[in-house]
Amino acid sequence: MGQTQENKAYDYWLTAMPGMGCGRINRMLELCGNAKEVYEASEKIWEMVVTKKHYETIQAAKNTWDVQGKYEQMLEKGISFVIKKEQAYPRRLLGIPDPPYGLFYRGSLPTEQPSVAVIGARDCSEYGKYVAGKLGEELGRNHIQVISGMARGIDGISQQGALDTGGCSFGVLGSGVDVCYPASNRKLYEQLLRQGGILSEYIPGTMAKAQNFPMRNRIVSGLCDVLIVVEAREKSGTLITVDMALEQGREVYVVPGRITDRLSDGCNRLLKQGAGILLSPEALIQELIEILPENKERMSGGMLEKRGFPAHLDRALYPVWQQLDYEPKSLEEILKGLPASYTGARVYLMLMELCLEKLASQISPGYFGLFS
Repeated sequence: MGQTQENKAYDYWLTAMPGMGCGRINRMLELCGNAKEVYEASEKIWEMVVTKKHYETIQAAKNTWDVQGKYEQMLEKGISFVIKKEQAYPRRLLGIPDPPYGLFYRGSLPTEQPSVAVIGARDCSEYGKYVAGKLGEELGRNHIQVISGMARGIDGISQQGALDTGGCSFGVLGSGVDVCYPASNRKLYEQLLRQGGILSEYIPGTMAKAQNFPMRNRIVSGLCDVLIVVEAREKSGTLITVDMALEQGREVYVVPGRITDRLSDGCNRLLKQGAGILLSPEALIQELIEILPENKERMSGGMLEKRGFPAHLDRALYPVWQQLDYEPKSLEEILKGLPASYTGARVYLMLMELCLEKLASQISPGYFGLFS
C-alpha cells in the first residue's frame, strides 16, 4: 500500500475512535500534524485534548483496530473515503461551521454543478408527494443535483423524481453508507449508487440512531446552493435543517400551504419570517438562474463547457469526465482528483469509453481533454 493510502488508513482509524468529533480530531491534528502521528502520540499529548478516562477508552479501541486491514476491508466493499485536505472533498462543505473531517461514500461525490436540497415531512400529504415528485423531475431534467436524506416521504420522493428524469441525486445518511436506512427505500438506494451517490460522516456499519440525524442535516444543507421545504409541521426536524442552512448562508424556499393544514404550519411560519416562496418548479429554475449567475448558460439550455451527462452511461464515468477540461491533462493529473478506488488502469479504460462517446478526446498519448 502506497504512502498516501497508508495515511488514509490512519485517517479512517482516527474517525472511528469513540468520542472523536470534528473538534477533537482537528485539535489532535494541530498538535501532531497528521493522523499517523496522532496514532503514535503520547498520553501527555492526548490528555491535552481528552480526559484520562476518554484516553483509556481510545487506547482500548486502538488495540483492537487493524489500521491497514480495516481500511482495505472498507475499499473491498466499494466504499471510498475522502478527507478535507483532498481535492475531491466537496468544496461547499469547506465553508460551513464544523465541516466533517472525512466523508465515506459509495457511487460518486457531488460536483460544482448547481445543487438543491429538498426536505420535508416523512408522513406527507398527497399534495406534498405530488409537489416533491414534480420538483425533483424538473431539477433532474435541468441537470441540477438534488441533495436529501433518502428519508421516507418528501426527501425520497424528490430524489426519485430527479433520478426518473435521468438526473443526479445524492443521499446523505445518518448511518454508515453500507446501511440502507430506511430499508423500505432499498430501490432508491441502489439507483442513487448508479446516478449519484450515498454519503455519510459515520463509519461503515454504523446503524441509524436518532442523535445522528441533526449532525447529518448540516451536511445536507451544506452541500446545496438552495434549500427547499415542501411540508413541515410547527415543531419538526426539518426546521432544524432550515436553521443550519441559514447559518451557512444558503437560500431557503418554501412551498406555501393551507392555514388549516398542520403539515403546512412550519412552512407558513418560515414564509412569515421571510423565506422565499416556491410558486412552481419552472419558476424556481428561473430564480436559480438569477441567484447562481455563473451557471446561467448551463441552466438555461446553453452549451457551456459541461452542460449535462448522458443518462444512459455508467454513472461511475461521471467523476472522470468532471476532471477533464479543454486544456489537456495527463492520466496522473486526472487520477489526483479522483477517489482512491479509481485505479490507473480502470480510469484509462473509462477515458477510452468517454472518447468513444465523444465526451473526451485523446490529445496525445496519455493526455486527455474535453471533446470539442
